[in-house]
Amino acid sequence: MDLLYKTQTRFLFHSHIRIKIEASWPDAVFDDLYAVLDTVDKKYNSYQSGSYIDLINRHAGSFVDVDDETVRILEQVIALSAFFDGTYDITVMPLIRLWGFYRNHPRRIPTPEEIESVRHLINYRNIEMDGNRVRIGKGQEIVTGSFIKAYATDRLAETMRKAGMHNAIVNAGGSTIRAINRPSDTPWQVSVPHPENEKPLFTLNLDNRCYSTSSQTTAFVDIDGKRYGHILNPQTGFPATNLLLGIATDSCMVGDILSTALFNETPDGFLEKTRQLARHHDLAGFVMNQDSMITATPGFEHLVDRAGH
Repeated sequence: MDLLYKTQTRFLFHSHIRIKIEASWPDAVFDDLYAVLDTVDKKYNSYQSGSYIDLINRHAGSFVDVDDETVRILEQVIALSAFFDGTYDITVMPLIRLWGFYRNHPRRIPTPEEIESVRHLINYRNIEMDGNRVRIGKGQEIVTGSFIKAYATDRLAETMRKAGMHNAIVNAGGSTIRAINRPSDTPWQVSVPHPENEKPLFTLNLDNRCYSTSSQTTAFVDIDGKRYGHILNPQTGFPATNLLLGIATDSCMVGDILSTALFNETPDGFLEKTRQLARHHDLAGFVMNQDSMITATPGFEHLVDRAGH
């Protein structure tokens, strides 16, 4: 017998976040679930005025008192940043601003001199932590867009499990999808569209894990009729050339970081990096380059539902 579900969608983290739960739960439970996301948004989102990360940014050059959770979040991000050695960096905001992602006037390609002028500001190694105090360098700015919504989704999934919700799915803006189900349940299915024409590439079976995806076609700047995607390579100063990347993991936060960090890799680099990461993280995924060629990890094929494609 098919289960009945109920859903709600609310706007947080500049995204529409849709929660789908079994229909037996009262409608009031949605307020509790979205409250988990709202708390993370207000306390740890760099775009939220008064959040711990916003305070760190506004007092760049000086130590700022933060809570334990801020420290844990930054420690995890820094650990993964160290693995990628510069191709993923949460202090990339000066470069993002340089490319005009937060300007309304006409955009242009930054000159090599302009890129070089902000390169010294982009270095996660300058994030200092002393107990519950955090300091970044003067002129630096942390941006949490590559992980904070996914971190909140992890927190939400934990809350749902503790409440006894064992069959649910969360779609956080399309870039983070968290499935919750028992081992005996049928996996949730996620359709992955082509980034340029929206035609389905494949359907994934998501079994109690998270699917994280990044695309250069969802956010971009238009310069002289050419689109430049929002995922930048801090080492070159230019947008990554891949089109789409998807990662299935046990942790939405890890998956979201990897879906950004791996975007700057060649197909061979993608395979080598994921092979190394698989020693510590349960993951499978794919990358589509600018020619629409797909390269997938060895375990990704097991996620694809050929019958449903």
